[in-house]
Amino acid sequence: MRLTSRSTRCVVSSVRSLLLAAAFAASAPVAIAQEETLDAAGVVAPAPPSIVYDGLFQAVALADIVDAKDWVDVVPLFSVETIMNNYRDEAPDCPAELKAFVDAHFEFPAEVTVEAPAAGLGLADHIAALWPLLTRTSGATTPGSSLIALPHPYVVPGGRFREVYYWDSYFTMLGFGEAQAPLAKSMVDNFAYLIDRFGFVPNANRAYYLSRSQPPFFFMMVGLLSPDDPAQEYAQYLGQLKREHAFWMNGQGDVETGAADKRVVRLADGAILNRYYDARDVPRDESYLVDVREAEAGERALPVIYRTLRATAESGWDFSSRWMAEGGGLASSETLNILPADLNSLLYGLERAIAMGCGASGDADCEAEYGERAERRRDAMNKYLWDEERGAFFDYDLLKAERRTPITAAVVYPLFFEVATAEQAARTADLVEERLLASGGILTTLVSSGQQWDDPNGWAPLHWLSAQGLLQYGETDLALQIAERWLRTVTRTYCNTGRLLEKYDVTEMRPGGGGEYRLQDGFGWTNGVTIALMSLSPGFSQYATAGAGDSAVCAQLTGAN
Repeated sequence: MRLTSRSTRCVVSSVRSLLLAAAFAASAPVAIAQEETLDAAGVVAPAPPSIVYDGLFQAVALADIVDAKDWVDVVPLFSVETIMNNYRDEAPDCPAELKAFVDAHFEFPAEVTVEAPAAGLGLADHIAALWPLLTRTSGATTPGSSLIALPHPYVVPGGRFREVYYWDSYFTMLGFGEAQAPLAKSMVDNFAYLIDRFGFVPNANRAYYLSRSQPPFFFMMVGLLSPDDPAQEYAQYLGQLKREHAFWMNGQGDVETGAADKRVVRLADGAILNRYYDARDVPRDESYLVDVREAEAGERALPVIYRTLRATAESGWDFSSRWMAEGGGLASSETLNILPADLNSLLYGLERAIAMGCGASGDADCEAEYGERAERRRDAMNKYLWDEERGAFFDYDLLKAERRTPITAAVVYPLFFEVATAEQAARTADLVEERLLASGGILTTLVSSGQQWDDPNGWAPLHWLSAQGLLQYGETDLALQIAERWLRTVTRTYCNTGRLLEKYDVTEMRPGGGGEYRLQDGFGWTNGVTIALMSLSPGFSQYATAGAGDSAVCAQLTGAN
């Protein structure tokens, strides 16, 4: 298996990667290993590939010889010890040799490809046929693999996303019907398992995601199990709901006024709000080279830039001008200094859900405690995030002690989670209609930066949150207008391609773009939200039956400019 000859390509092709590696080595922190993390049973949690294959991992990532996401998802063909011994013995030191070594020692994963289940299916039937194609079971995993096994089946988004993602899953589950009810329960139980094991829900079930979470939608998934009586479901999962809340509030007892500790921020008046965070301050395994390049272009200390990029990934909006300094790039992101309107709305909802679960369990003291927590959070949001002049809840900049100016679709979260008063909701609706409503749906931001969570892209979760949030405050016309425009965009692309996509350009009603990777299809949360929005009006049934290019609706939409 030893490499005995060197390709002449090594001399030329290695120059760029070696220069980059040298620059990184000169400026990177001396130690990149994370502290051992113990799960709830006291067992050491699985380490990310950058630690398991320390040295080899970085060399391959910096050489840019394989897709970054494929590299972190590989399955070893031999034991970790054998692979690392061979790596030290063979010492491949140029891209061609590294690629040969990797190919000999690892199996690369396939993308989750989703071909049209059958030609001519209506959109709703097509989505129903996709659920089995996107369902996975992990069972036991190979030692040295990054995958974290789960006890029950789950639905993956599709494309390069081969694992179950946290906040995606709530929106995916919106599209489950009675036939998928057992699958919904399985997914909730998987997330409960992760909370029991790690104390929180990781970004996804991969070892390289164990330093961060994602927007905490677990309680919303629990509520879907019994929409008519969510309190009883909250009571069944009360232990996990409390543990997740404790994860987000970890550090509350130690944080000083005007400072932050992990995900908790104590403001000048003692009020507590939250931010996104990540426990590590090194390049993300899944985007290693991207992070190294961005950090090299930045002006702050590398650990600060790396942790900020990771915290932004925890937000789910990775990446967006929402987090960046005005006119800056990724390395200028200020996520650690931002108190987001969406995260704090979610935690308000979680606190209310725990209070309801406590009430259903007969624990009056617990019900009062979490009810009071929710009210204190709403008071703080009104003081720090509500902008009376502009009429919406905005993110707050901790360092500048002022609300941030960018208008984003995050303004709908306080409506969805009922933080807003009726007057606040009406003013937010006006802002959404005037500034964010586009021909094909809701814009994510008003800035065209080339990042995927920016203009002109629209995303399925933001359309569900917008439509449902507005409906809860009686803004029915705008809610249905948003829903229909999004359905038209999704249906038009389905008619043209037979696929459902991760994101869409809502200004041109076409596939979206931008960001770190090419557009993915599948696609879990688009499928779920599309089905959910169809249920909002009888008039939307035409989209449910639109076929792949042969219906009147398709003819109308594909003929539009």
